[in-house]
Amino acid sequence: KAKYGTSHKVSLEEAKHIFDAGARQLIVGAGQNGLVELSEEAAAYFRRKDCAVVLLPTPRAAEVWNSAHGAVIGMFHVTC
Repeated sequence: KAKYGTSHKVSLEEAKHIFDAGARQLIVGAGQNGLVELSEEAAAYFRRKDCAVVLLPTPRAAEVWNSAHGAVIGMFHVTC
């Protein structure tokens, strides 16, 4: 929130914190209405790490997370 004035944009610093070495996919729960997005820097970071990003409204992201297999990480925005 400090960098962009909103908690709906994932910064490069947050991307680095979220990423686990070897992760192949990140599932992002983007809130009830899907408002969360990656900053350009965060998106580029995940591309460089060869980590696919799936942005979905949080209820759907939770379903996808529960059926995910392999090296998958998740981040879920639950405040709206």
